[in-house]
Amino acid sequence: MNTHLLILDPSAEKYKKALQPKFPEVVIHATTQEEGVGAFIEKMHVLLTFRISDDLIKKAGNLQWIQAMGTGVDRLMYLPSLRKEVLITSTRGIHGPQMSEMALLLMLSLSRNFPQTVRNQDQEIWERWPGEMLYQKKVGILGIGVIGREIALKCKAFGMTVFGISRREKNLDAIDYFYGPKDLLKVMSEVDYFIIAVPLTPETRMMIGSQALSSMKPTAFLINLARGAIIDEDALVHALNSKTIAGAALDVFSQEPLPKEHPFWKMRNVIITPHMGGWVTNYAEQVLGIFEDNLQRFLRGERETLVNLVERH
Repeated sequence: MNTHLLILDPSAEKYKKALQPKFPEVVIHATTQEEGVGAFIEKMHVLLTFRISDDLIKKAGNLQWIQAMGTGVDRLMYLPSLRKEVLITSTRGIHGPQMSEMALLLMLSLSRNFPQTVRNQDQEIWERWPGEMLYQKKVGILGIGVIGREIALKCKAFGMTVFGISRREKNLDAIDYFYGPKDLLKVMSEVDYFIIAVPLTPETRMMIGSQALSSMKPTAFLINLARGAIIDEDALVHALNSKTIAGAALDVFSQEPLPKEHPFWKMRNVIITPHMGGWVTNYAEQVLGIFEDNLQRFLRGERETLVNLVERH
């Protein structure tokens, strides 16, 4: 019996074009939207996607494995109708270069007030001000996985002092001080920039609330590259309005797209980017590097050896 693969993504045809010659025995259906899935959902054995609705998963009676296109799998793992025996793998390991570059872009933009420069250019205003440097500043990184390590390395290249927070201590030259989650407030009170790069789990959900934000210096900046639900957004709005912290750069939000009426849009001390930190021009090639290997293993029946297999509780 042929293996049926559903690719659900805006770039679905690009993935199909790369995969079909290498896996002629696999029946591939590529669609950009859920409306295009049709009856194929009932035949599907393998799913390659970022997300899918629970309504479709209910119909996926033959589904055996989901290859998530991102590092985070929370949008898939917690679908109510997803059967426990369905395997999930992630693309953990590919996002270090682009996410660390995004972290540096946002830190530099905040420190130099670069958004105001762009606003002034639109209005033909010549205005100058002294910029802050990253050099000799302190940065805290919540989550020292592949992305956190790459951020730490680039911060050291800028001459920064790096504080790392993770459940397990890791001996890394790029991290000057290492702490566990219990020392979160201590680290947040010390640093000039606090970067969130930790997965969304029951433990990290709403981890950054009013108490954590109040512990930060009024000159400090918050950067979130992980998941919006890690931050209490109402508490963050209050902290920004009350000048408890200097500003924030946010690539992720509890609700995406960010609603037009959300107060973040009007805040001059906030940089908003539309969940684009990991999305780069060669992203498909990065994903295929993991998926092709995993698909070969899956077809050989080596399910327990799939790369980045997620442990489901």
